[in-house]
Amino acid sequence: MTAKLVLHLPDHERAALEAGKMASLYPRLKRMIEQRGGTVEIAPRFPPTAPDGNLHVVDNARKPRPDVLISALAYLEGCWHLDPKGVLADSSIAARGFDPETVDSMEAEAYVSALRARFSDQRNSRYHQKKVVEEIAPEAIVVFLQGPPPYRRGHAYMGLDEMLRTVLEGAGRRPVYIKPHPIRKDEGVQVIKSLKEQGYKPIKTNANVHDLLRQAAVTVSANSAASLEGFLHGTPTLLFARADFDQVAGIVRKPEDFAPALEQALAGRRDYTKFLYWYFSQCLWLDDPEFEAQVMRRFAEIGFDADRLGLSHF
Repeated sequence: MTAKLVLHLPDHERAALEAGKMASLYPRLKRMIEQRGGTVEIAPRFPPTAPDGNLHVVDNARKPRPDVLISALAYLEGCWHLDPKGVLADSSIAARGFDPETVDSMEAEAYVSALRARFSDQRNSRYHQKKVVEEIAPEAIVVFLQGPPPYRRGHAYMGLDEMLRTVLEGAGRRPVYIKPHPIRKDEGVQVIKSLKEQGYKPIKTNANVHDLLRQAAVTVSANSAASLEGFLHGTPTLLFARADFDQVAGIVRKPEDFAPALEQALAGRRDYTKFLYWYFSQCLWLDDPEFEAQVMRRFAEIGFDADRLGLSHF
């Protein structure tokens, strides 16, 4: 039986696809399959409980399945996970060991120089950022707030309030800036207000994320994309949750971990260039000339090659 590609999308991705926008992974997959004679179906967010013979691509699914590839934006705009195990903290990359000795220095430098030219040099990030340049204290700790996912998915080692109190109490004389999540600003403002009412002295900031990353001594988050973006600036990070980029981060599982993790992060910089090359080379870039070939390899690896999908021209 010829298999269909079934895309399970949240409402905003479905709306973008129906509007003909091509900035996401899903319209690219749909066009690629249909142009080669295959069938694509757009379906509700979650697939049927039992395999039905079709290939399912599920946005941000939590549980792997033999006929499913799980998809999500991989931190940087235009870069995606399409993974049989999961995305972000649950991606296959998380289980692979990073060995800088196996990475070619010149290739890594060229690759990451292109990333810097595209993102950090242009001060571009996933969400809208201020154009005006702002300065912060160079010894600062910058905390990036997130929404519910790290906590809802069980990735976080501690709750948001405990994380923030741990940082503020362990910062010493270092100022602590807190940036609310761009699409949850009101929630972030309330968090900062509550901390001030408890006697803490956080500094609220809405500065461009790259201004903060360029100047911070260290960043803190559960597992924010901003922490990984900081590697483009050579800025170390402390993570309070699991992540698939935590091999080059300081990890804080309990409050007493914070002081030694901070000291270690500030004492020496890691080889972020090789790591970024290693990490993002395992993701899908929408503008990669090999994009379609890479997609088909991932389809075939879980049993859905071009023949099974009824495709020509591959």
